[in-house]
This record gives sequence, C-alpha cells and structure tokens, in this order.
Amino acid sequence: MLLSLHIRDFAIIDALEIEFDNGMTALTGETGAGKSILLGALGLLLGDRADAASVRHGCARAEISALFDVAGLPAVQDWLAEQALEQDGECQLRRSIAREGRSRAYINGTPVPVQSLRELGERLVDIHGQHEHQSLMRPAVQRQLLDAHGDHAALLAELADTFSRWQQACADIEALTGGEQDRDTRLEFLRFQCRELDELALGEDELRELHEEHGRLANAGTLIETCERCLAQLYDDDAHAAQAVIARSQAEVAGLAAIDPALAGASECLDDALVQLQEAVDALRHYRQRLELDPDRLAWLEQRLEQIHDLARKHRVEAEALPALHRRLGEELAALEHADERLDQLTAERDRLRADYDTRAQRLHRARRKTAGAFGKAVTAAMQDLGMEGGRFEIAVETRDDAAPTAQGTDRIEYRVSANPGQPPMALTRVASGGELSRISLAIQVIAARNARIPTLIFDEVDAGVGGATAETVGRLLRTLGKDRQVLCVTHLPQVAAQAHHHLQVSKLKGDQTTRTRVRALGDDERVEEIARMLGGRRITAQTREHAAEMLRLASAVKKKRGRR
Repeated sequence: MLLSLHIRDFAIIDALEIEFDNGMTALTGETGAGKSILLGALGLLLGDRADAASVRHGCARAEISALFDVAGLPAVQDWLAEQALEQDGECQLRRSIAREGRSRAYINGTPVPVQSLRELGERLVDIHGQHEHQSLMRPAVQRQLLDAHGDHAALLAELADTFSRWQQACADIEALTGGEQDRDTRLEFLRFQCRELDELALGEDELRELHEEHGRLANAGTLIETCERCLAQLYDDDAHAAQAVIARSQAEVAGLAAIDPALAGASECLDDALVQLQEAVDALRHYRQRLELDPDRLAWLEQRLEQIHDLARKHRVEAEALPALHRRLGEELAALEHADERLDQLTAERDRLRADYDTRAQRLHRARRKTAGAFGKAVTAAMQDLGMEGGRFEIAVETRDDAAPTAQGTDRIEYRVSANPGQPPMALTRVASGGELSRISLAIQVIAARNARIPTLIFDEVDAGVGGATAETVGRLLRTLGKDRQVLCVTHLPQVAAQAHHHLQVSKLKGDQTTRTRVRALGDDERVEEIARMLGGRRITAQTREHAAEMLRLASAVKKKRGRR
C-alpha cells in the first residue's frame, strides 16, 4: 500500500507531501490543477522515462520519493530479498532528475537501474487510464488481460520455455541440413586443413622452446667467446683474475680485523664474495661445456620455425594460436562427419519438443476457455450495473490445428460484445458508440482489477463519458474494490467522488511570480463544498450544497448498510 508521496521541484510543484489511507481515495480539482502531475511523478517512481523539462523552472533537480507498506506482500518481499534490497515491512522508491537530463533511481536508499523500478512497480501499483479502451482494441492486450485474470503465468512460462527449445532445435536442423553442397565443400576443406596441421604436429609449448633454442644456437659464437673471456677475467688469469684480487684483499682485511674487530664485517663480506664468485665461475664453466656450434641443428630449427609461421600466415592467426585452431577445426570436422547421427538426434528432439509444446498449448487453451467463461459473466454483470441492460460480453478462445506455434500459444483471442438484447456479439473493435465503449472498457478494467494481486490500484478518469446513475454505480464499484486494497481515483464526477472513503483536493495557487500545486485532505464540511463545486461549477448555492451533502449522506448510509451485512 502507498503510504506517502514526497515531491520537490517537479513541474509546478515546489514542495509537496501527501499521506494516503487504505480504501478508496478520490482526487478532485479543477482542470489544470495538477492531478496529472501527481500521477506523472508517481509514474517516474514506477520506471517511466524521465524528462529534464519536468524539473521546476529555476531549480537544479527534481526529487520524488514514495513509501510503501509491503509487510503483507510476499511477492514484493521475495523480489526485494532476491535483489538484496529488503527492509523491514516498508519500501522506499526514490527518483532524482537533474536539469542536465541525468536521472538516478533508488530502492531503499540503494542505487538501482530504472528497470528495477519498473519490475518492482509492477508488483506495487496498477494504473488504469482514461484511454484504456484504445489499448483494449489490440489482440495482444486482450490476451494479456485474460491470462492475468486467470493467473496463467506459470503455464505461459512453461510454454514459452518449451517453444524456445523447439525453435532452437529447428534452427540447429536448418543449420545442419541447409546447403548439402556447401556442407560437402566445407567438409573437404576441413579435412585438408586438419591434415596440414596434423603433419605439422605442433606441441603446446614447442614454439617457445624452438625460439629459445634457435636464439642460443644462432648466437653460439658470441656466447662461447664471451663466456671464455669472463672465465679468464674471473679465475683463469692467475695474477689479475678477480678471484685472486679478492682473495688477496680478503687476507689483508682479515689480518686487520684481528687488530680492530670493527673490520670483521668487511672481512665476512669478502669471504661471501669469494664463495659467490666461485659459484658464478662454476656455472659459466658448466654452461660453456654444454655449448657448441651445431650448424645442422640450427638449419633444422630455422626450417621448422619457417614452416610454423608460414602455416600461421595461411590461417591468418598468430603462430601461438595454431594448437587451439587445430583443436577447433578438428571438433568441427568431427561434428560434420557425424552429422547424420546428430541430425537424427536433433530430429527426435524437435519432434519430442513439438509434442510437449502441443500438450502445454492445449493445457493453456483449456485454462483460457475456463477463465474466459468466468471473466465474461463477471464483465456482463458489471455492464448491467453500468446501465447497459441486456448487454453481453464474451471472450472467444479459438485455435486451429494448423496454427503456427508462438511463445503465447496457438490461440486466437477476441473480445466480443452485444450492447443490446437480441443482438449477436460482435468484436469489440466493431462497437460504434464511444459511450458504450467507455463503459465496456470500465467494466473490463474493474473486473480485471478485482482479481489482480496488486495492492494499489489507480484509476485516472476512467469514468469519462458516463454520468448520472451510471456514475454513481462506477463509484460504488470502485469503492467495493477498495474494501480489500487501496484505490486512488482521479475523477471529475461528484457521484464518484462522493463514494470515496477519503477525499484529496488538488488546487493551483498563483502568486505574483510563481504557480504552485497544493493537495489537502478534506474533512466532512470541506467535502460538501468540493462536491458542490463539482455539481455547480463556480456558482455554488445553498441548494447545491444541500444536494452535495445528501449525496455524501446516501453514500455513507450505503457503506454502513453494506458493512452490517
């Protein structure tokens, strides 16, 4: 349930805070007072696209937030828990729109993508607009309403998953069988490529090892000459070798350390230097003994490397990638060589999935027909209440054996209406009267909302095109919806507003330089004045006030009478 709405610097609203109650709440006010602005702000919290032009003139950003009570909403709590956004019993949505066009969204203080607001908003609020009858003409909308009313989500999800896997199997078969000649050409080419790579037989680390050995043999002369010169400088030249010089220095420093212990550290360092020097000499000798010129081996290495790099250029890959390419081409070759076996497997899988799809589609078809009957009767009853005596509403759910599979099944769903007794039901798209269409649309919306699990329903002037006793009935229907959920109704009809449990008045205050929107909860006397304004316009008489008070008394009496039942 929506607990409160906070708006700052949005459109003509500077700062506004509204608290909401459960039951039915009417929002009324002059045209242009800002009722649509309130719904626009709420729409932004539910994930609508932001527009920088909605930021109040002269302000840097608009801030909108709403607090919801989600304590009794397990679906909402589960979603919040999955997103790690849960908070005890309450949920805050917030949206910030900057003058430069940037928009930020938050759930319980955590930054989230706008898509997250949409997903959560679908579980919190359901908005019915005054032009809903236009969308009702679309077959997809008719199907969605029927499925939502029948709670077919699980059946649809299973069917869509089966359809997706069946589609993939069909695509795999097409890829495997499409162009037999092309497949044979590809098969022959793969065999040729794999033979070349088989003959090359390049190991995983072979290229690195070849480069290292080639570098060593190609520079063997320089390596030998330098090693021998270093050995002579370090050890072999008895008088001037580094080893002899360090040994003499070490002996002298050791003698001095006997006189002054402060030189003991220097003596130890020279000892260590002699040890490390000997280790270096041993390593150089060992390396030199293994190193020799080998022109034949060098020639073979160069030929091998040239062969590898030539084949890499041919395949347009780096030489290091040849082993991976060899594996990939081998796997593709094996798959093509066993294509017939794979085709048999895919064909069996496709047929199995199609049979599974048909079974699930029939299950959904039966569920839709059952729901269509109950939905049709409920809407028909609502039509009688809305002044369409003798009118009838039906939902045709038809399927053909040759219908192409879709993720939503194979059914053709059509809403049909008979506005008057004795007339056969016709497609909703052929209903001529705008007034009739508005009332039929309202009946459908009310019945659809009655079965919805959304805690807050918003009706934005859905009563347009009706009046008199029918308008009073609309109000009673909306009030009935408000018995077990929150209903917010934007209306210009006094008959509807009088039926509400609570009443909010939206007004526009004009100053010398600014225009502001104000929303206030009305008490009993204030409700009389507002209903009277809606009845009589600018000129309100005592008779108009009495009429307004009588409407409120009658609505209250009906509530109490029904409450005792």
